[in-house]
Amino acid sequence: MSTNAEVVHRWFEEVWNRRNLAIVDELLSENSISHGLMDVEGNVRRGPAGFRMLFDAFTSAYPDMNVTIDKTVSEGDYVVVHVVVRGTHLGEGIGVAPTDRQVKFSGFCLIRVENGKIVEAWNQYDFMTMYQQLGVLSLTLG
Repeated sequence: MSTNAEVVHRWFEEVWNRRNLAIVDELLSENSISHGLMDVEGNVRRGPAGFRMLFDAFTSAYPDMNVTIDKTVSEGDYVVVHVVVRGTHLGEGIGVAPTDRQVKFSGFCLIRVENGKIVEAWNQYDFMTMYQQLGVLSLTLG
């Protein structure tokens, strides 16, 4: 049996980097909750179906997207990862016309694993940096 950290690492490598959607049902609980990655109506994403909608949006926007786990901390049922996301914006999946620009942004995920499946995740990604890199958001401070 895999450790909880191994489940999370496998999730990012198999699902996000290798686009192996067959593994989603194996690693994601049917009743899972993904906080911080809302659907278009502002609801938390639930279960594999909710995840697949998010996955489709991001992989259509960034077909070459790659997620690298930079740091991992694991305690009990919880795994925290700091990740770096890279990709080229070639599609409209995130509601922005393709810019052909490269992005690199980071995020933190606190993931609860039970019996080898992800059951709940709290996600905080630096989407502001992503949108700045795409040229659709400018921020002036001071």
